[in-house]
Amino acid sequence: MPSLPFYIISVLLPFASIFLKLKTWNKALLLLTGVLLCRGGRTICAALRVLGMKGEKCFDKYHRVLNRDKWNPLEGSKILLDMLLGSDAEPVVIAIDEHIERRSGRKIKAKGCYRDAVRSSKGFIVRCFGLKWITVMVVKKFSWINRAWALPFLTVLASSKESNKKSGKIHKTTIDWAIQIAMQIRRWLPNRKILLTADGGFACAALAWICLKYNISLVTRLRLDARLFDFPDLGKRLGRPAKKGNRLFSPKKMFEVANILWHCEKVNWYGGGTKLVEYISLTCLWHVTGYDPVPIRLVLLRDPEGKYESVALISTDVCLTAIIIIEAFVSRWNQEVTHREVREYLGVETQRQWSDLAIARTTPVLFGLYSLVTLMADALHQHEPLQVQETTWYQKEWVTFSDALMEIRRRLWRACYFKSSDEKPDPQETPLEKGLYALIDQLAEAI
Repeated sequence: MPSLPFYIISVLLPFASIFLKLKTWNKALLLLTGVLLCRGGRTICAALRVLGMKGEKCFDKYHRVLNRDKWNPLEGSKILLDMLLGSDAEPVVIAIDEHIERRSGRKIKAKGCYRDAVRSSKGFIVRCFGLKWITVMVVKKFSWINRAWALPFLTVLASSKESNKKSGKIHKTTIDWAIQIAMQIRRWLPNRKILLTADGGFACAALAWICLKYNISLVTRLRLDARLFDFPDLGKRLGRPAKKGNRLFSPKKMFEVANILWHCEKVNWYGGGTKLVEYISLTCLWHVTGYDPVPIRLVLLRDPEGKYESVALISTDVCLTAIIIIEAFVSRWNQEVTHREVREYLGVETQRQWSDLAIARTTPVLFGLYSLVTLMADALHQHEPLQVQETTWYQKEWVTFSDALMEIRRRLWRACYFKSSDEKPDPQETPLEKGLYALIDQLAEAI
């Protein structure tokens, strides 16, 4: 195994405390290095092979890191969250969403049949067998990128209803998991302002009331046919106090009203740019059968150019401005980019573990590796600016995740052949050395 540079060790060292035994930590460190360097399937054998350990006779001890050895992934998630947030006291934007990992096999117990949101469209639904994960990410922007990145710190396996029924467990829906995750994040960040942003699938009164209870600002998309009410009249009256006032128009009807004054404002938009949008905002009550009406700030958003679909957004924090709500919801789009890049660059959906414990550990580790690579790249950027991969037919201005991963790989491969991984090519190098550096650059390619 190559000696790891200081900026990589400084990122990984805090996680040594989650392992019960030192030898387990050493094996995990070796496997993590192999996963960073290998390309294609992220299996234990591939990680060992890329490190030159194909002759290892006791290779089974490395499989035990995932399926048997004792270590605490939840504590690792807390450490990673603290590292991502740093010492800043600014409000933190956290995005939560579902991710379907396509897996098949009789030994995979937690799998189910789900709608594949990536391959489905409005008129065509694709269903697949696989595992459903609830991914939670911090939306953060660094100085060397042009947009905020969604950095995973917690990934939870949501077993299918059929699997829980067979095993005799109480089934938890996506909303149940979201409620438990929201309470866990509040325990980890007791004094931090939290904006929890999610898609319309998380627009549930149960989750909204939990966020109100724990002082978490839930920002999500609302159905256009939602039942909205005015606040009740607090004057004296006989009987029980009213919980809601007069019925208001649904968001769909509000969009159709002609004499509403729309506000125009430039906001941070998808892809790191800005866009002129139109919006109106009001406070009201959102009522769902079975729950008390939820006080919300409603924001109706539309595109003056008509390129984007008009949406209704809500926040359980009525004190938030419309601009903050819009930009918080738009920022969750970065989570979709992360889902694509962990599949493309870090091999999610290529692992082959069948053990229940190994399955529950492997995918969260690969998601967390995305954040670790970003932290390593940020530490390296403080020492030396990151390079952008360019060709004559493809020009780009800002660093992407593939650039960050390639630079980390390049330093690791150079550590195998040179005294220092930070050593730069000598201008007077021999043709053999030039060829070696060129070979290292090819090995470091992200794909």
